[in-house]
Amino acid sequence: MARGEAHGSRPLRAGLAASAPPALDRLIHERIRLGIVSVLAVNESLSFNDLRELLRTTDGNLSVHARKLERAGYIVCEKYFEGRLPRTIYRLTATGRRALERYLDHMEALIQAMRPR
Repeated sequence: MARGEAHGSRPLRAGLAASAPPALDRLIHERIRLGIVSVLAVNESLSFNDLRELLRTTDGNLSVHARKLERAGYIVCEKYFEGRLPRTIYRLTATGRRALERYLDHMEALIQAMRPR
């Protein structure tokens, strides 16, 4: 195997081998959480039911992932009653928007580094 070549892959490019890219934000990188922050980035707010339908996930799965994003300060959750019906609304915070922008910048840099020149 040639130097700078990973098993079963093409050789590393000079730019990638010289410095390791910073780690991805693992909190956002997971599919459901990336979906949550992405749809909230283009909507002022969304209800729990809207998010569940858009992401095609279960109540439990959405709750767990939303709670992780909320604990990190990436989203805020507002709960209230509309008549006798409970409502849950989510919004992306400024911290969450910056985290998504950093994540997208990182992904774009990785894609550019992998494109043939």
